[in-house]
Amino acid sequence: MAAVTYLKALDDPRLDAYARLTDHQLRARLEGASGVLVAETRLVVEVALDAGVRPLSFLVDERHLEAHADVLARAGDEVPAFVLPHGQMERLTGYNVTRGLLCAMERPAPRSVAEVVAGARRVAIVEDLVDVSNVGALFRSASALGADAVVVSPRCADPYVRRAVRTSMGTVFTVPWARAEEGRWPRGTLDALRAEGFACYAMALVEGAVPLDDPSLLAAERRALVFGNEGSGLAPETLAACDRSVIIPMSHGVDSLNVAASSAVAFWQLFR
Repeated sequence: MAAVTYLKALDDPRLDAYARLTDHQLRARLEGASGVLVAETRLVVEVALDAGVRPLSFLVDERHLEAHADVLARAGDEVPAFVLPHGQMERLTGYNVTRGLLCAMERPAPRSVAEVVAGARRVAIVEDLVDVSNVGALFRSASALGADAVVVSPRCADPYVRRAVRTSMGTVFTVPWARAEEGRWPRGTLDALRAEGFACYAMALVEGAVPLDDPSLLAAERRALVFGNEGSGLAPETLAACDRSVIIPMSHGVDSLNVAASSAVAFWQLFR
């Protein structure tokens, strides 16, 4: 079981990962080889542990220590479990979301695009999303609605930042994902998928786009859906690298949905 250590205040330097280091600093701070991430809430921590993510330490509200004892028991005694008084825990931003349990963990080693799409039939591809909550929500929909893997562009927000992990409900640990190589995005990445038999569909409001429920979209056995940036959508070169463009038919004068919502609709139609 994790070694319980009682602390008096949040300003203890052993709690830097939870209270003071940014996501960028956590990513750069090496533990082993790949940096640190923070998982929040019991559900997310349990999903991460189930997926084999290595815990480095826990932070627990003293009021909830007994309730989370079974989670702490899943770690060895070399892993510290820092316990803070409830009043100190409340000083943490997002305390009402964390529910009194956080875990600093070693970031899983990065994977290649070829590795995560091997054997996949349904792949979500995300270009340059900025909002980490959108990234997390897309992963949650991908997991729930049939995606086998996710590929993110070189400049897409990091799926392992704290808010993305939380919004995804831990599915960033269960859906295989990879970041495309800078020099191969977008043409090289999409051409490689096409060579493996994938039809690449751009979700884009452009001339000639077909409705999402067009039966011809189901003809391809392996399908990749490509989603663009929240503000500008997909880059012209990415659109050109896709086989077809697809739209979700709208009503009441609305032209599009937020990428988190549109991805869920598209996954339901083409991935289930």
